[in-house]
Amino acid sequence: MSLKEENFRLWCDFVEQNFLRTEFKSLIKNGIIQGATSNPAIFSSVFQTNERYKGLAKSYSHNTPKTAYERIAIKDIKKASKLLYSLYERNYNDGYISFEVDPKLCDDKDATIEEAKRLHSRIDCDNLMIKVPATPAGIEAMGELAALGININATLVFDEDQASKCATSLIEGLKKADKPTKAVISVFVSRFDRVCNDMCEKNNIPKDMVGIINATRCYKAINKHKNPNIRTLFASTGVKQDYLPKDYYIQKLLYPHSVNTAPLDAIYAIDLENFKQTIDIIDDKSCDEFMDRLKSAKINLDQISKDLLTDGLKSFNQSFEQMISFIDKEQNG
Repeated sequence: MSLKEENFRLWCDFVEQNFLRTEFKSLIKNGIIQGATSNPAIFSSVFQTNERYKGLAKSYSHNTPKTAYERIAIKDIKKASKLLYSLYERNYNDGYISFEVDPKLCDDKDATIEEAKRLHSRIDCDNLMIKVPATPAGIEAMGELAALGININATLVFDEDQASKCATSLIEGLKKADKPTKAVISVFVSRFDRVCNDMCEKNNIPKDMVGIINATRCYKAINKHKNPNIRTLFASTGVKQDYLPKDYYIQKLLYPHSVNTAPLDAIYAIDLENFKQTIDIIDDKSCDEFMDRLKSAKINLDQISKDLLTDGLKSFNQSFEQMISFIDKEQNG
């Protein structure tokens, strides 16, 4: 079967006004991407490096910095939503754009729910997914939000336990939704290899494979629930190692009923004429054997997963705070 028939989808992990007016349209028209994601780090970078966004921040000086950010970012999300909507109309699995709740709320279930409901109402797009970090509070919140018919992107997932708990919470929520509702569970990939490569090399374990194996195990944990409305989304798929092809984490994770959200350099690196069209999932035996080698080398993947979650939450919080601080300075400069 083709990748499309197997329900593999490629999304773009970038949102910015000029890009939406130009390249984004072409990527959709040419059938290369079927959705998009955003996160606090992307918006923080755009606000601090793009002169147009700096000007927009100043123009909202009568608003609080967070309100100014939301007003500007929501316009981008709405634009992306509109451009993707025809895909969504043809197939409810396609055409989504994600927007994240304030990462400071990651440990407060009730505040996360209220923020998500507010953003969902303000953006008011059927093909919107609200991103919720997969902390214990977030996992509870995402289930309650799914029950309200809000599409969910469960983000910052690093291990099987997190992935399975997200799936369980979302399934319970989706049962109560009174309209078609979809969810993705975002499993972060490449960060494992950045941490583990040196340790793997010292122990004669293949490099650049920990993230792939871990993501495969998370994917299988999610698929055990056999819910057609929940897909694994492979995130953090940008390549930092110069010796790897930019689309390495795309090519390695062409799995049925999954999504890969990739940075632009990875998407543009794809050789469309020779793009692999077959599904080749790493089997359970190979995954187990690889995990045994990590254990023998005393590479503690459980602890690494916990550390990466902590670092990911901290990074998104810092990016968000840097952006808010920057907007404040622009407004009062």
